Amino acid sequence: MRRTVFNEDHEAFRETLRAFIEAEVVPHYDEWFQQGIVPRELYAKMAELGLFGINVPEDYDGAGLDTHKFEAIQYEETARAGVSFGGSGVHVLLALPYIKMLATDEQKKRYLPNFVSGEEMWALAMTEPGTGSDVAGMKTTAKLSDDGTHYVLNGSKTFITGGVHADRVIVCARTSAPSAEDRRFGISLFAVDTKSEGYSIGRKLDKLGLRTSDTAELAFVDVKVPVEDLLGEENKGFGYLGTNLASERWGIAYGAYAQAKAAVRFAKEYVQERTVFGKPVASFQNTKFELAACQAEVDAAEAVADRALEALDAGELTAAEAASAKLFCTEVAHRVIDRCLQLHGGYGFMNEYPIARLYADNRVNRIYGGTSEVMKMIIAKNMGL
Repeated sequence: MRRTVFNEDHEAFRETLRAFIEAEVVPHYDEWFQQGIVPRELYAKMAELGLFGINVPEDYDGAGLDTHKFEAIQYEETARAGVSFGGSGVHVLLALPYIKMLATDEQKKRYLPNFVSGEEMWALAMTEPGTGSDVAGMKTTAKLSDDGTHYVLNGSKTFITGGVHADRVIVCARTSAPSAEDRRFGISLFAVDTKSEGYSIGRKLDKLGLRTSDTAELAFVDVKVPVEDLLGEENKGFGYLGTNLASERWGIAYGAYAQAKAAVRFAKEYVQERTVFGKPVASFQNTKFELAACQAEVDAAEAVADRALEALDAGELTAAEAASAKLFCTEVAHRVIDRCLQLHGGYGFMNEYPIARLYADNRVNRIYGGTSEVMKMIIAKNMGL
């Protein structure tokens, strides 16, 4: 099926990225998988390739582009190879939009060159152990010091992807109590230096999937955060958090579609090589029908993901459209990957096969960034229900 979303520049980038993955990631990935984390050196190599600066303005050492299409290609190529870039997706997809949207010129000069070079890796700390999706219920506090030079940060966060390697973390904390009219009032965002005294990394969490992506618990005990590291205005953080949800959900949708596409590729290659009863598994009608049905679902998910990508680049992707894309693509990926694993038989259950890792990695897509149930609520509300 002919696609129109990518041009020659994008395809040249794809070739470069594919070569990078084959040379720098694939040979080491099994070791990283066992260790449950990618080495920090990988991020330095990704920075050299220019992956962190694509959407950063030229004034701050970036390429100055305003597009998510290069990120889309990264989703496709890492899934195709059965690998991931660890927690670095948070660095670009989640943290960068907040820096670009909220940072002052002085902050951008301090933050962005090191962001682009990979010298400072960023993460986002929103979720707390007792609150989950209820962001307004957070307990972490940041109180302004008597002399007004810094905030004192106390509390904890969990499920923080990129939390082990991060040098700066955008921490959401309460600077004021919620108001009677609005319990979401009083949250602020801070670019916290992870080397600060009182900042500590707890457990690196043991996850079902995404095992090379470092996800951690964080704790803050009287951490001093300079007022110069407040992002945006005090007490308006909740509103800021909502502005980037569409792009985050697009990223999950696109990643899920890419995983489904890769699963069909893995299954097709396997059934053509594997023989049973003296015949290739691919020769049986059931195999053909299963893969054909999976391919049709992937074609549909690709169209949805590409349409959302074009809308996102045009600044027109609505909350409901992003929710719809996430719901559809993640549910398609769930079905397709399960069926492709089944075609592998017992080998599909072995972690040495990419399909098994894909199966585990894919499960979180229907949970994070808003569960499938939350997506349905958003879509239904947009329908006037």
